[in-house]
Amino acid sequence: MGSLVEVIKDDAKRRVVVDDCVALIEAEVHDKSGLSGAGIKLGYKTVSGLKPGMIPMAMNHLLDDFAAKVDPFWQDCQKQGKDARTFFTSKKVEIANALLGITDDRARRSSHKVLVGTYHKLRPMAVEHVGAAMPRFADLVKKHAS
Repeated sequence: MGSLVEVIKDDAKRRVVVDDCVALIEAEVHDKSGLSGAGIKLGYKTVSGLKPGMIPMAMNHLLDDFAAKVDPFWQDCQKQGKDARTFFTSKKVEIANALLGITDDRARRSSHKVLVGTYHKLRPMAVEHVGAAMPRFADLVKKHAS
């Protein structure tokens, strides 16, 4: 069985995973609509405007922790022989909370006021929005961990 934790140990593969994660985030942000979508788009623009390459850099820093949290779900999916999209979607709240636990901890330790402020404004709707990304996220995990 494949493991995202193992895949990202290879620097070349890690770069591709980071790029795919950034593309997933950008696609999800692009697809948002309505008032909450406008808030997400503004937040993304604010964070990405802080420093060139901010989103890929942040993703690279979070990737080890994210992979460690996602891998047990991926292993369970494989053991059960389930379709990745179906499995991840059925576990979307658990997976979202696992990933957001990492970003919550980072936000608590950060001294970057704009970043933390933006995070706290968007955090109340984060589980819903991360959960909505599960089909794309499952595809990404399957692509790299299979």
